[in-house]
Amino acid sequence: MNLEAIQAALRDAGHDGWLFYDHHHRDPIGERILGLDPKAHITRRYYYLIPAMGEPRKLVHRIEQGRLDTLPGSKGLYSSWQELVIGLDAMLRGAKTLAMQYSPNNDIMYVSMTDAGTVELLRSLGKQIVSSADLVSQFEAVLTAEQMASHGEAQKAIDAILEEAWRKMGRALRPADGIAGTLTEFEMVEFLSNAMKNEGLIWENGPNVSANANSSDSHYEPTKDHCSPVRTGDFILIDIWGKLDHADAVFYDITWTGVVGREPSDVEQHVFETVRNARDAAIAALESAFAANRPIRGFEADDAARAVIRNAGFGDYFTHRTGHNIAQEIHGPGAHLDNLETHDERLILPNTCFSVEPGIYLPGFGVRSEVDMMTTAGKAWVTGKIQRELVRI
Repeated sequence: MNLEAIQAALRDAGHDGWLFYDHHHRDPIGERILGLDPKAHITRRYYYLIPAMGEPRKLVHRIEQGRLDTLPGSKGLYSSWQELVIGLDAMLRGAKTLAMQYSPNNDIMYVSMTDAGTVELLRSLGKQIVSSADLVSQFEAVLTAEQMASHGEAQKAIDAILEEAWRKMGRALRPADGIAGTLTEFEMVEFLSNAMKNEGLIWENGPNVSANANSSDSHYEPTKDHCSPVRTGDFILIDIWGKLDHADAVFYDITWTGVVGREPSDVEQHVFETVRNARDAAIAALESAFAANRPIRGFEADDAARAVIRNAGFGDYFTHRTGHNIAQEIHGPGAHLDNLETHDERLILPNTCFSVEPGIYLPGFGVRSEVDMMTTAGKAWVTGKIQRELVRI
């Protein structure tokens, strides 16, 4: 825990303090930020206040009074619920506006870890509870130089693996001897998985290879017993993600589409171009905002992409957010590019990573074009290769 940095961020935000509360590991975000043991035996409520200035304060149960001993600050103890309320009132004296893992109306549910009853209790003590969402982004999603470099290593490996996957598909279905072989989505998943293992990468679930109507299911997962063949004439979507095999490594996550042994139809080409243009509109909005040192929030980047798809008449077929934060987890704790599933007002911060992946999912096929972006002060950029045309396999 970087106490000095947290207190500086609280002062910048105008909050009196950041109140951490947990019971039975309800708040993994707080555990990570405070550096607490995620496997500790927690059977009683604890509270930890980091004030904007001054010494932190703890309130813990007497039978678990050592629970926060790894953290700095004075300690208060309680046993009864009455003593808990009195202790909280004393602990929070002088602090009016408190950030917590809370989101008004559950708008940003990713950070909404504090239960409604606890918020009600604190309000009864005269406290104003505000969301810690931007603070969480600052202390959970901002990457080190080493983490950014780890993303780059995964990017180089996965971009090369994807290129080889398209070639493998072509060799299997249109071999030199002219005798077409057989191939399934799951066999391609196995090829991608083995290639990533050989590069020392790890991942969660997937990757996904989807043919024809299966590409309309944005979370389709082929298995050995439930998959479709891949044949000449098919429309193919490949979604692949992975990271280096160490705890602080950052994921790389991309999606490309192509057609097998033919030119795309007019509809396929039109849909692809619409998705590509939507992706590029979000990229441009982010690049220009960072170049101008102008704040940009997650929903604004989503709006830029979604407007292109809506104006092309496909708004009802874009059924997910434009992108997600990327960190040590594939769906990270920072701002998402979203004004559909949530109204994400979190700032997109320097030194963070996220996907840009608009999609259109029609009954017969779906197109998603996914790139990752990285930011620093004054700059935002795409980290890997950018698909400009449908792949011809």
